Amino acid sequence: MEEQLPKIKLEELRIEIISPIHETSNFKSYEPELVDFLIEDALDNQQKKISTTYLWFHKPTNELAGYVTVLADAINLQGELKEYFRQAGIFYRSLPALKIGRLCVSDDYLGRGIGTLMIEFAIILAEKIGKDIGLRFITTDAKRNPDPRKDSIHFYKKFGFEILKQREKGTIPLYKDLIKK
Repeated sequence: MEEQLPKIKLEELRIEIISPIHETSNFKSYEPELVDFLIEDALDNQQKKISTTYLWFHKPTNELAGYVTVLADAINLQGELKEYFRQAGIFYRSLPALKIGRLCVSDDYLGRGIGTLMIEFAIILAEKIGKDIGLRFITTDAKRNPDPRKDSIHFYKKFGFEILKQREKGTIPLYKDLIKK
């Protein structure tokens, strides 16, 4: 049985928007494409106003413990979701969302609660933005993983995310309705 590491509290973390001053090349994750995105694309995408990446530093060590990237999105309403909104008098083809484009915790900080804090951060960010503009959902594309500790679908479902479309291969689109609690 693996030893449980103590959870990291929000007060132990510093959140900064990525900028040219940040050194990201030492970031480690079992997901190489998430490391590549952070090192090669995150800053460029932000400068082009495609997405925003929030870096999460562990204050006591000043190490980059993880990051979350968000961007604008929309859900195309279909099937049961379309019917649900029609019954509520909403007849649009799509509704606005905030997308969690990438979320990654460093291998050194896995299992310490940082991913949970990042999801809570994204929900609060969506609610804050939603006060100024129309924003109904948070979306993401989750990956299946046979290792339950690395299965992001199960992880997101704990926060009320639902499967938008079931797929055999690739990622599974998920959504969370910000009005449903």
